[in-house]
Amino acid sequence: MRYAQLVIGPAGSGKSTYCSALVQHAVDAKRTIEVVNLDPAAEHFDYEPRADIRELIHVQDTMEDEELHFGPNGGLVFCLEYLLENSDWLRDKLGEEEDDYILFDCPGQIELYTHLTAMKKLVKLLQDWNFNICSIFLVDVQFMTDGAKFLSGTMAALSVMVNLELPHVNLLSKMDLLSKGARKRLDRFLEPDSHAILGDIELSGMNAFNEKYKKLSEAIGDLIENYSLVRFFPLNLKNHESVSDILVTIDNVIQYGEDQDVRTRDFEEQDDE
Repeated sequence: MRYAQLVIGPAGSGKSTYCSALVQHAVDAKRTIEVVNLDPAAEHFDYEPRADIRELIHVQDTMEDEELHFGPNGGLVFCLEYLLENSDWLRDKLGEEEDDYILFDCPGQIELYTHLTAMKKLVKLLQDWNFNICSIFLVDVQFMTDGAKFLSGTMAALSVMVNLELPHVNLLSKMDLLSKGARKRLDRFLEPDSHAILGDIELSGMNAFNEKYKKLSEAIGDLIENYSLVRFFPLNLKNHESVSDILVTIDNVIQYGEDQDVRTRDFEEQDDE
């Protein structure tokens, strides 16, 4: 069995930084975690990728091609579809070694995960190649400290969960950049409470739009709370314990290490004398 995290989320949510931090954490813990870059528009990252989609196709190629002339978003979709058409390239790069643990650093175009099929097809390929996969959805915590934004982020996370149909972990990134006041406000949202969320929306101003859709917001809030559909875990990459706790959670989700032999020690029986 092989193991993988599909690291996804909006642009600027800290996906590449997360991958770099986990690689370094693995080195400290004396285990191996590798990264595959699937972002054809990436400009810089701190890790050494096992495979890099830019060796196959770059988003700039699609934008400068005389026939295609795609914009940045269309170019990203084309690049992912091109990767699927040339999946043998990725398979050769990944090899077939057992017990691999790989992070797939994905593009920041949210449409790829919410309603397009390219990423879902990639997941099916990886599963056929004997990967246990968990999707890791990162959201910048600074955009999740009031009711309206939290509700929006929650619906985006739920959309990704429904579309990809994978074991799923939601992370609030960049916790180290949050002020003390914002951190106190965030505590209300880590365990979703529909009344707290709606109360926060009302405090921000009950304009005509909010008044019109108040019942819809209440219904969404109750649905999330009553059925425990979405939960976010705070992640502080500067805190070793925070990174370790998140990695343990994800390892449990993808059943990492469960097929390994249990280490035992033999003890000699002591003489009564």
